[in-house]
Formats: sequence, structure tokens, C-alpha cells
Amino acid sequence: MKAAYFERHGGPEVLQYGDLPDPVADKGEIVIDIHAASVNGADWKVRAGAYSQITEFPYVCGRDFSGTVSGIGEDVDEFALGDAVFGVCQVGQEGTYAEKIAMDAKLVARKPDGVSHVDAAALSLIGLTALVSVEDTLALQSGETILIQGGAGGVAGFAIQLAKHIGAHVITTASAGNHDYVRGLGADEVIDYNVRDFTEAVSDVDAVFDTVGGEVAMRSFSVLRSGGRAAFIASGSTAPESPRDDVRSLRPRVGRDRPHLERILELADAGAVTVPEVVTYRLEEAATAHRVSEGRHLRGKLVFSMR
Repeated sequence: MKAAYFERHGGPEVLQYGDLPDPVADKGEIVIDIHAASVNGADWKVRAGAYSQITEFPYVCGRDFSGTVSGIGEDVDEFALGDAVFGVCQVGQEGTYAEKIAMDAKLVARKPDGVSHVDAAALSLIGLTALVSVEDTLALQSGETILIQGGAGGVAGFAIQLAKHIGAHVITTASAGNHDYVRGLGADEVIDYNVRDFTEAVSDVDAVFDTVGGEVAMRSFSVLRSGGRAAFIASGSTAPESPRDDVRSLRPRVGRDRPHLERILELADAGAVTVPEVVTYRLEEAATAHRVSEGRHLRGKLVFSMR
């Protein structure tokens, strides 16, 4: 199979495109011919060695995908060859920057005919992350106010739509060029972070969902009401320590399971969420896609379209 991979940590230039062995389905697994795979912010950090040093090469990045079943292992009876499916790799597994992947069948969901492979790949991990963060971790309720940091990004864009569907008042931060985009997703108020300090524009919100990290994450505590809560996905594996003892700092535990994938489809089918703005690349353009992702100012999602 063709794949984009690296054999040492480094910049985007270490990514190569070439042939690697086809995967084989073990017990309980299926092999998927990947039609589309998305690029996530974590991918370039894995490539650069920012999380941990990889010792087994070549290494293939990528966590979510959409494709068709081409191989079935023992004890798998819910799928047939040719079924269209999508999903997110289990925690600790990567490898979707490739034409094929073997995965635990229990973590895969059927893709409806009305959803393209590119759109399914674009929605998979961002939807899963937003659902776990907003519904499960923050337990956002109708009538509450939430500040979503970095609204034009894929996860934040899904979260804006989800929060509006729940019935919350949604405030988000975005550069001026993205204001119409995030308002179109449902944001009630937009703060241009290049012009206005969000800590002066917002106060006493019930919840914060931060997708930016760094000093933005730490300053987000100041806008919470007493008893409020904040969820962080860009500040490492643990939540940052709160400087206040009257609010909660939370790190969503984004596991993988079929029910959350089916919840994404349910929301999309109801019109509650739409596919983010998508820019597609060929798999051999992985280095270019990583340069864009690493710039951290992209809108929506980057997706490899392979077939």
C-alpha cells in the first residue's frame, strides 16, 4: 500500500511517500481501504517528537478515516466486504495516512450513503472530541453561556454548533477574517482576539472550552463565574492547574467508541451540525498539509482524499 510516513522526528520535510506492507486483520479486526483521512493538530506534534520519542520506524500518522471494508478477521460478523465505514483509531494507535488500516471492528461505524468519505473523515475526530468535551465533560445545559476559544478550528467549530443545538449562548474568539464563518456556525458573539482582550469583553460565563492552549488557557479562568468549569484540549494530557479554587479545570477523556460516532451522524442528520470548511490534499502532499496545520491559523479541516 502507499503511505505517508517518517523515519525520524523533524520538520515537515521528514515525511516521505512510498510503499509499506499491507495490514492484516487479527481476531476482532477489519481491514479498511481508506478513501479519506483527516489531518489533526496532534499529527505534526507526533512527527516533531513533541509528545514522546518514537523508536519504531517507519511511522505512519493519522487518527481518523473513512473507507470501505476489504478484509474481515475472526469473530467479526457485523460487517461485510465492501461496507462503507468511518471511525477513529483507538488511543495509542495511528496509521490513517495510508491506503489501508486494520482496526478493532467495535470502534468503527457504518457510513451513510448520503455522507461522502471526505465529509465523514472531516467529522470523525473533531466530532468525537467536541461531544466528549461539551456534552460529557462540561455537561453544558440549555440557557448557559459558554466561551469557545479558537472558534474557526475544526473541533471548536463543531463545538459551536453543538452548544447552539443544546440551547446555550455561545461566545467565541476568532480573527476578523473568520467572523462571518463562526457566526454562520451559530456563534452569538465573536471577539477579535487581535483587537480586543477577551478577559475585558467577557465575564461570569458558565463554561469555557479552550482549543488554543498556552496563555489563552490560563487567562480563561478569569472569565468564569464562581462555580463555573473549563475544559482544555490543547494544554497537554492533564488539565492546567486553576489559579482559582471556586472553578473546575477539566481535561476531557476522549476515548473511542461506536456510540459517539453514531451520535455525530444523528446530529448531522438532524441538521444540528454541518461539515466544516474542508481543504483536500493528495496523500503525497502530506508535508504541505503539515506546514499548513503547524501554522495553527487554518479554518475548518484538512483532509487527504485518496480515491
